[in-house]
Amino acid sequence: MRLFLLTAALIAAPVIAAPKPAPKPVQHHPLQRTSPAAPRGPVDWVKTFAATPEGGVRMGNPNAAVKLVEYGSRFCPYCARFHAESMAKLRGSYVASGKVSYEFRDFPVHGALDLAPILIGHCVSTANYFPLLDQMMAAQPQILAHEEDVVRQVQAMKPATPTLTAIAFAEKLDLIGFMAKRGMPAARTRACLSSKAGFDALAKRADDANRLYQIRGTPTFIVNGKVADGVGDWAGLEPVLKAAGA
Repeated sequence: MRLFLLTAALIAAPVIAAPKPAPKPVQHHPLQRTSPAAPRGPVDWVKTFAATPEGGVRMGNPNAAVKLVEYGSRFCPYCARFHAESMAKLRGSYVASGKVSYEFRDFPVHGALDLAPILIGHCVSTANYFPLLDQMMAAQPQILAHEEDVVRQVQAMKPATPTLTAIAFAEKLDLIGFMAKRGMPAARTRACLSSKAGFDALAKRADDANRLYQIRGTPTFIVNGKVADGVGDWAGLEPVLKAAGA
């Protein structure tokens, strides 16, 4: 019920589009159909994934001295910019060393607009979670190229439930086609968008995030259980990681 009321309120309210970077060509990388085999010899922490009890997915050493959590939105331009600027260094140096683990937790900062990408993002295997996240972040300018028009169209439709809202946005933004190019049949995507368990989990994760950390915007970074106040980009985050022992 909480999610339904929140969704209804946000559908009725205007959405302010954030500035968007210049579009780049989108590559269509099929997602893996099976999880990668267990590593032999030295552990490749960048390819070591695990779902967490908090509803995110962690990359890296579970016993890392520095545990980084990002609360982000797949439709947040600041999150996309952070991913574009930081991931090579964050993953290639810090996570690969085993000193830092990195966990992404979806947060619906835009309310109704975020429902579809979150539900779809949690409908793939753990091994495919970060590849799909990376592709959604990279394709964000193309997906949201007509965001304001789409929001107005969905508002005019007045979808009666969160499920219908998520499906409406997924259709208007062509997320169903986006996933089809990556090997997920349309029927499977629609089933994910209609999942009551998926909606319940999404609502619980959002409630927990607000209760624990009072998330006000994305990206929000948590380092060893503490909010990195005022940090929203790699230039601000890297010193915090180093100070924590990375």
